[in-house]
Amino acid sequence: MKKMKQVLMQEIVEVEVSGKKVIRGTVIDLGTDVIVLYNGKNFVYIPMTHIQCFRKDYNNEEYIHAPTELPMIYVDESKEDMNLAEILIQAKGKSVEMHVTDHHSLHGYITDIQQNYLSFYSPIYKTMYISTDHVKWLIPYAQNINPYGIANTLKAELLNENLLKNTFAEQIGNLKDTLVILNAGGQREHLGKIIDVDDQIIEFQNARMSTTYFNLDHIKTIHQV
Repeated sequence: MKKMKQVLMQEIVEVEVSGKKVIRGTVIDLGTDVIVLYNGKNFVYIPMTHIQCFRKDYNNEEYIHAPTELPMIYVDESKEDMNLAEILIQAKGKSVEMHVTDHHSLHGYITDIQQNYLSFYSPIYKTMYISTDHVKWLIPYAQNINPYGIANTLKAELLNENLLKNTFAEQIGNLKDTLVILNAGGQREHLGKIIDVDDQIIEFQNARMSTTYFNLDHIKTIHQV
């Protein structure tokens, strides 16, 4: 990765991300499992696992320029290589935009980080649990800017948060017999009640008491109604 970093640093690239999304920007850093781009306005942190391919953008039709300030989230290279886990830790409590589902981004704050999922507070959806495997990119807000211009009530929300389970599957199991929304409500069948969680399978019931069985690996987010 060090050789690749030397080749790409400060180059403008075009990155194709899962879901056929394309992000263009200047390469600011390249870590073990994440790349940081500056798209002319924001620093974008993209996990390698969601990158299909990338190439140098010699035309730069969007006229992307180099940043004039340092990113709010970074890792001291003298201590360790940049990685997604460290980025998420540094982002905790800060205003961020997170792209997880295909239809829109989530705006809010990371409140806790567990083994393979995040607890995330959104002013729109309130407390959500997000699989880290499905985080496609993360964009920190500028300092002192809050999502939707709403004052940060994070401390109050944290006081009301119950003890979290270690894994995403365990946390979903903890929501058994409650009404929830899966994947931020991208489809009608994602609204209903969790009946049971058996290893990788979630037994899910809709308003008409029709049952659907979901593969846990394809659950990106979950939040209570």
